[in-house]
Amino acid sequence: MAIAQMIDHTQLKAETSVEQIEKLCNEAKEFQFASVCVNPTHVKLAAERLQGSGVDVCTVIGFPLGANTPEVKAFETTNAIENGATEVDMVLNIGALKDGNLELVERDMRAVQEAAQGKALTKVILETCLLTDQEKVTACEIAVKVGLDFVKTSTGFSFGAATVEDVKLMRETVGDQAGVKASGGVRSLADAQAMIEAGATRIGASAGVQIVQGETSTDSY
Repeated sequence: MAIAQMIDHTQLKAETSVEQIEKLCNEAKEFQFASVCVNPTHVKLAAERLQGSGVDVCTVIGFPLGANTPEVKAFETTNAIENGATEVDMVLNIGALKDGNLELVERDMRAVQEAAQGKALTKVILETCLLTDQEKVTACEIAVKVGLDFVKTSTGFSFGAATVEDVKLMRETVGDQAGVKASGGVRSLADAQAMIEAGATRIGASAGVQIVQGETSTDSY
């Protein structure tokens, strides 16, 4: 598979404009990225611009803190799918996991999975920089139990980003039962290749164009 087809071409900054979303979609069509990843407010526009292109529309749920209730995340998921999203990246309830409230963590993931079932691919963002290795393993195990399609490293909006070590740990934990998405801080072809070698099957980056052209971005996501 070409590396472009493993990239979620991403634009999630709060100040993102319509013009930037249109540029993102045009680049995604040109390079045939796996998807564009945009905030929910831009899903409908992205879906219109990408219709018939073969590029999916990914959005984020409970972003970037993961602190919304399961019911809110389920509604966000349903609304995003109605607007044209075909992939949803939810943020883990990080506080619940650190409290050991695994029932809430599972219910939170399940709410999104059930809302998206048969309609959109699902990913859970762990925000690995905030977790211990055991917490990462536990989150991955719950994601597999619930039936999510991917586990994902980071939002790109906390203090840390994807690491090769975290990708390896997540891959070892989920085995072949889920995909692994490395996101946050993947700025070059070398970065992307290192993540893929560690077990990533999807890359989230705002530097998609630079990655496929062998350049390096200074963007944080």
